[in-house]
Amino acid sequence: MASTLNDQGELSPEFLQSVSGKRVLVRSDLNVPLNDGAIGDDGRIRASVPTIRALADAGARVIVTAHLGRPAGAPDAKYSLAPVAERLGELLGAPVAFATDTVGASARETVAKLADGQVALLENVRFNAGETSKDDAVRGAFADELAALADAFVSDGFGVVHRKQASVYDVAQRLPHAMGGLVAAEIDVLRRLTEAPERPYVVVLGGSKVSDKLGVIDNLLGKADKLLIGGGMVFTFLKAQGLEVGKSLLEEDQVQTVLGYLERAEQSGVEILLPTDIVVADSFGDDASARVVPATEIQADALGLDIGPESGAAFADAIRPAKTVFWNGPMGVFEHAAFAEGTRAVAQALTEIDGLSVVGGGDSAAAVRALGFDEDAFGHISTGGGASLEFLEGKELPGITVLED
Repeated sequence: MASTLNDQGELSPEFLQSVSGKRVLVRSDLNVPLNDGAIGDDGRIRASVPTIRALADAGARVIVTAHLGRPAGAPDAKYSLAPVAERLGELLGAPVAFATDTVGASARETVAKLADGQVALLENVRFNAGETSKDDAVRGAFADELAALADAFVSDGFGVVHRKQASVYDVAQRLPHAMGGLVAAEIDVLRRLTEAPERPYVVVLGGSKVSDKLGVIDNLLGKADKLLIGGGMVFTFLKAQGLEVGKSLLEEDQVQTVLGYLERAEQSGVEILLPTDIVVADSFGDDASARVVPATEIQADALGLDIGPESGAAFADAIRPAKTVFWNGPMGVFEHAAFAEGTRAVAQALTEIDGLSVVGGGDSAAAVRALGFDEDAFGHISTGGGASLEFLEGKELPGITVLED
């Protein structure tokens, strides 16, 4: 096909001209939180709009495919994309046709009715077992059905490019394909984090499990100047130092690995900054009685749910002078006000740096919106936490490599 992107990482005029009047299948990431059919955070939908709008404005017949949640390869009403279709239409300022299946009669009829410049959304692609099958033949057969709906494919769902799935990987092998502007922008930012980042370079990691971040820690110990550790994962680090962590989240099987990282960091001159105080409670919930204790004095019956104010201030002081900051994972259970201040302190500091600040998707992206921050105050807010982490681990992303042939 014609050249995909211009120098700004947008779909090029040549590419857009080449798809006028054609059916273009777009793999977007519309995996948003739903509560009784109400969208809790539409950030991923909004991030998907520019590529869809550019294709529609160019006269393409746009067919969007995406997943929501983890249905078991069969239709499940609670994971329907119908509310997403409505919200997407509101953001585009034009109706979005909704197919009640992915490759069945409704999908074929909906696509056949599209006129140039119109948009349709197919039902949750994971309602089909072939989407996530580990069997290449099964996955390929489903990809054949998806590909039959379109003349070209645009990959714009960054949150799934680390998955070898039918709508991400196999369809690209069957249709003329292109990288969407959102994916291109994400890859560009991540390369800036891994290829000669401007220093000082600070990485802030949080979230629940240290095991989710092991590869990133391992890879970044030789690249970052400072690693700041918070969230539930911090208690495995504290345990590795011989401290009591009470009822806090702990991965006992990772203690020795973490101890090795602490030793490596000391040898290589990378500073690992851990909290000096912790917000604890006796139980979890809105009515929990929160109190701040030194990290060295967590009681056996206490549950750690956030970094403390002293640690929040220390983390902010470490972040502000940086020229490059990557943040993935909240510092505490930010959904509850009593345990949100550590995350707020980190987010605020990222808005104040004179350099590149990257919020690494997932819960971190949700947190900055939930806490009322202006998204424009950050250099980049990623739409894909898992994909970002795997890139930073140095792994190949199947959904990217397949576009490079």
